[in-house]
Amino acid sequence: MKVLLIGGTGTISSAITEQLSRDNDCEVYLFNRGVRQSNIPENVTVIHGDISNEKETASLLKDLRFDCVAQFIGFTPEQVERDIRLFSGRTNQYIYISSAAAYQTPPPRPIITEGMLLKNPYWQYARDKIACEDLLLKASRESGFPVTIVRPSHTYCERMIPFCLESPKGSWPVIKRMIEGKQIIVPGDGSSLWTITFNEDFAKGFIGLIGNLHAIGEAVHITTDESLTWNQMAQVVAEELNVSYRPYYIPTDVLVSLEPELNGGLNGDKRHSVIYDNSKLKQLVPGYCATISWRKGVQRALKKILACPELRAEDPAFDRWCDNLIRVYSQALERARDTCGSDRKSVV
Repeated sequence: MKVLLIGGTGTISSAITEQLSRDNDCEVYLFNRGVRQSNIPENVTVIHGDISNEKETASLLKDLRFDCVAQFIGFTPEQVERDIRLFSGRTNQYIYISSAAAYQTPPPRPIITEGMLLKNPYWQYARDKIACEDLLLKASRESGFPVTIVRPSHTYCERMIPFCLESPKGSWPVIKRMIEGKQIIVPGDGSSLWTITFNEDFAKGFIGLIGNLHAIGEAVHITTDESLTWNQMAQVVAEELNVSYRPYYIPTDVLVSLEPELNGGLNGDKRHSVIYDNSKLKQLVPGYCATISWRKGVQRALKKILACPELRAEDPAFDRWCDNLIRVYSQALERARDTCGSDRKSVV
């Protein structure tokens, strides 16, 4: 089997590249700009190019034909339209990486299935993914374009530990605050359920869809079956660091009003409890089971992060922002208590 991964070195795709490279019956190609070259298995063929340059891409691919093409870096309808032109007649299957953020938000119910309406008024990223899916399914209906849509939820690897609110530079600034005994900001009250999948578990489900005739024309999400609250997840990190978990809760609406760029990731995603029903995946890929628990994933990630200085990107501005926000919000609450407390006593 000949498989082309567009990207192939990101959080999700790197695990797929690694697992496919161990299959002697699979010939793996990556198409990317060559920015991330470390840890690519030696038996993987890398084609260096810019997928946004359609003419160059067609020239680089030449007469190559694939059993499966997987697109990990397609975010807009224009990019999907380009792929339909490039790969029509060139592949037996085109797997598009969409997002579980495309599901109706807020969700009408906490159990998420693939049949749920796609609608997210809070996040342009999600709306673009929905538009991409619409184009691909239209091409499937009208011209037989062999699409399979995959919707990941929050996926991570041993190079990072996700938090509900973290630095633009990643998770280390939050971990560092925990190590230093500082409070970390948690949107809301940290009680919403969330599902975070280790990339190696995701890869197992994904690879089971490659070449799967029953997956053509279908959309399926791939997640773990473990759902935890944001408090529970952060508590596990604290326990593995042997420190106290010190959350500071700030309403999501307050955070978004202060930092509007948080609106998509919070109101459009992390704010709401979701539990994914993986029945469809397990029907398509019998025997699929995510085996890396959150605690096991955190243990692996902390070991890697603490051993690799390049994974510990400092962000003093984020640290100051957290300190200042906690201080100002605490002072505002104290003033509100004093004022409202006095008024209430006068009423009583």
